[in-house]
Amino acid sequence: MLVLLAGIFVVHIATVIMLFVSTIANVWMVGSSNFGTISTGLWLLCNKTCTQLPVSSRDEASLKAVQAFMILSIIFSVVALVLFIIQLFTLEKGKRFYMTGAVMLVCWMCILIAVSIYTARFTGTVAYSTNPHHGYCFILAWICFCFSFIIGILYLVLRKK
Repeated sequence: MLVLLAGIFVVHIATVIMLFVSTIANVWMVGSSNFGTISTGLWLLCNKTCTQLPVSSRDEASLKAVQAFMILSIIFSVVALVLFIIQLFTLEKGKRFYMTGAVMLVCWMCILIAVSIYTARFTGTVAYSTNPHHGYCFILAWICFCFSFIIGILYLVLRKK
């Protein structure tokens, strides 16, 4: 049981770190141009230097929603981690980690909304570039989506023995 708790804790920490990286780094979409590789993220457009991400007024609300939901997912993931640690030492034997699981599933839902909006609105569009493809931050966000769902379900099922 201790090994299972430790494994879940390690995967949860890895998920929090990957959420930070995928939100902060600017490699959600990558394309090539005459000047080299161009990458865009949630915040900046980077070529050799990074500048403000040029977004049309039609897509601005979508980008703000993606940014907000990714930040919310980080917050809920950290809150779930703190709740897990608190419940680990305060719950009686035989009780389940319901609160931790519920908060982690809210994090999962925030990631789902953010990545779905990004996929629908921004996939294949990198300003001033050709041959756009997804960068590692986009892939990390989908990995975090899977991990947060699995961790959330495990917290709901897991009993403290």
